[in-house]
Amino acid sequence: MPTGHARATRTTVQELLARIEAGEPDRIAELYADDCDWRLDWPEEEHGRPDTPWIRHRTTRADAAAHYRELAAHHIPEKAATTVERILVDGEDAVVLGVLRQTAAPTGRSYAARFALHLTVRGGLVVRHHVYEDSLTVARAFARAGGGVRRP
Repeated sequence: MPTGHARATRTTVQELLARIEAGEPDRIAELYADDCDWRLDWPEEEHGRPDTPWIRHRTTRADAAAHYRELAAHHIPEKAATTVERILVDGEDAVVLGVLRQTAAPTGRSYAARFALHLTVRGGLVVRHHVYEDSLTVARAFARAGGGVRRP
């Protein structure tokens, strides 16, 4: 039987996923705490590159909105899909497992990448957002012809 924390966490995570699917950055950001520990499991030297500016650490609710805006601006929304395979909840922590499918707007290359999203929810707001994904697949989709991709 889930605890009160687990139920509240699951409810917040499900609402977050619904808002992400709807694609409204400001409404998504409402579910993040003013201060949030946001990490992406990419090599540091790859953070904030011009072709993938959404890939960087974040710390605020405004940063969360910016992330979703930048992500949308660099992909073709009509060609995006995410499959959530499982949501695992333990108290304030949740892990979302799935596959995302996107198409890089600058190159037209499609990609599919498995991901694990570790969230921590307190008081109905996300205070930790850590993403583990196939960064090499994403980087290859955005690589310009002849530019090559360094292995993470």
